[in-house]
Amino acid sequence: MSTDSNEIAIVGMANDGMKKSIRVAVTGAAGNIGYALLWRIASGDCFGMNQPVTLQLLEIPPGMQRLEGVMMELNDSAFPLVRGILGTDDPNVAFKEADVIFLVGSRPRTKDMDRSDLVAANGPIFVGQGKAIDAVASSKVKIITVGNPCNTNALIACANAPRIPPRQFTAMTRLDQNRAVGQMAERSGVPASKINDLFIWGNHANTMYPDPRFAMVDGKSATELFDREWLQGDFLDTVATRGKAIIVARGASSAASAASAAIDHMRDWWQGTDGRIVSMALPSEGWYGVPEGLVFSFPCRCENGDVIVVDNLPIDSFAQMKIDENIAVLLEERDAVSELLGK
Repeated sequence: MSTDSNEIAIVGMANDGMKKSIRVAVTGAAGNIGYALLWRIASGDCFGMNQPVTLQLLEIPPGMQRLEGVMMELNDSAFPLVRGILGTDDPNVAFKEADVIFLVGSRPRTKDMDRSDLVAANGPIFVGQGKAIDAVASSKVKIITVGNPCNTNALIACANAPRIPPRQFTAMTRLDQNRAVGQMAERSGVPASKINDLFIWGNHANTMYPDPRFAMVDGKSATELFDREWLQGDFLDTVATRGKAIIVARGASSAASAASAAIDHMRDWWQGTDGRIVSMALPSEGWYGVPEGLVFSFPCRCENGDVIVVDNLPIDSFAQMKIDENIAVLLEERDAVSELLGK
C-alpha cells in the first residue's frame, strides 16, 4: 500500500479471463452513503457477477485517513471482482478513464440551512468535478448524482463537462420511487417485487410526484386497488417527507436506502430494465413541456446501456399540476446557480 499524503492504492488480482475491468469512481467514498455503496459494487450487485471493477475513490483531504480505513476493509473482504482500489483527494485522479461515476459527496444540509443555501454551498463542488470529468473520464462515462440537491448538482456538473453528452449525466430519484413502492407494498400486503411501473416526476425534493396511474400491484392497477384520497394524500405526503421522518426516527439521514437506490439506478442503466418503467432524472430535451436542459425525473426504460424516456404517456390535470410545480422549483434553483453554468 502506498501512503502518499493524497493518494492510496491497493492492487488487486490480475485479470483472469473474465470481462475487462471497468473503472468505477465514487466521491465521498468514506461517508455513510459511500461506505454502504462500495460493498454492493464490489460484490457484483450493480454490474453483474462476471464484471470485474477497479474502484477509484475520492475524498476531501480531511477524509483521507478514514478513506484509508475503508480501503483496508474492502481489501480484507477479498472480493473476487475487485481488481484494484485507488483512494485520492484529486478528482482528476479519481475520474481518470472512469466508465461509471457515482457523485455522492456533497455538503450536508444543517438545521439552519434552507434549500437555497444548500444549492449555493454545493454548486462550486460540482463545477470542479464537472471540469475534471470533462478532462479525464471516458467519453462514454455513465454518471449518477446522489449528493443533494442532486438535480441541480447534476445540471452544474453537466454544464461544466461539454465533452460528455448530456444524456450521460443523471440524478437519482430512485430513492423516492423505492419509498413509494415500499408504501404500496405495505398497504397492499404484497412484496415490493410485485409492484411495477411506479415512477417519479420532477425533483428529488418534497415536490416530487410519485405517479400511480400506470403502476401495477401484483397484476392489478394501483389506481383501482387504492383510493384517490390516499394516493393524493397520505401516500404522497409520506413519500415526500420520508427522509425527514427517518432523521427524526434514527437521528441520522437515510444512508443505506440511498446507497441501495443508487445501485438500483445504475444496475438498471447498465443491465437494462427488461421493459419496466423506472425513475431517472436527466437533462430534458423538451419532453412533457419541461424546459430543455433542466434535470428532471421522467419515466424511463433502459436498453443496451441507453436511457430512453417514455415520452407518450397521457397526463391528467393532477399530474400536470405536479409537473409544473417541479419545473418552477427547478427553474428557481437553476437561476440561483446561473453563474456556475458557464453560459
